[in-house]
Amino acid sequence: MKCPFCNHLDTQVMETRVSEDGDFVRRRRQCGACEKRFTTYERPEVSFPAIVKKDGRRIEFDRSKLRSSMNLALRKRPVSTEQVDGAIERIEEKLINLAQREVPSHRLGEMVMRELKKLDKVAYVRFASVYRSFEDIDDFKTLVDEVRK
Repeated sequence: MKCPFCNHLDTQVMETRVSEDGDFVRRRRQCGACEKRFTTYERPEVSFPAIVKKDGRRIEFDRSKLRSSMNLALRKRPVSTEQVDGAIERIEEKLINLAQREVPSHRLGEMVMRELKKLDKVAYVRFASVYRSFEDIDDFKTLVDEVRK
């Protein structure tokens, strides 16, 4: 495995852990040259459905894009990386279980909102406000009232 810091090819596995549900293996590695440590994740390669955008474009499902949009909503919120990883895994599992070749982006967005609502109500409102393109304060009020119930 190439070191992401110095591109040296000699890295050593320092620790290996299997996730609680056995879906992936987490490895802590150390570079033989610069001695920096980094983490890698090993998971089976799975074929996810294509995501169909509102304008009809089809794009590949991108785990990193999903993570970055969730992290943006969760910015400065008390939610651990492990909780985010779990939410992402549940979303991926749902996508696979749909057994469809294409999924509309709004369906993926709804999955993300359900997971964020479980993790953190503020992050849920942040994500929903952008995802649903709120136009005025009444849209926020309606959503906040819904969350309070």
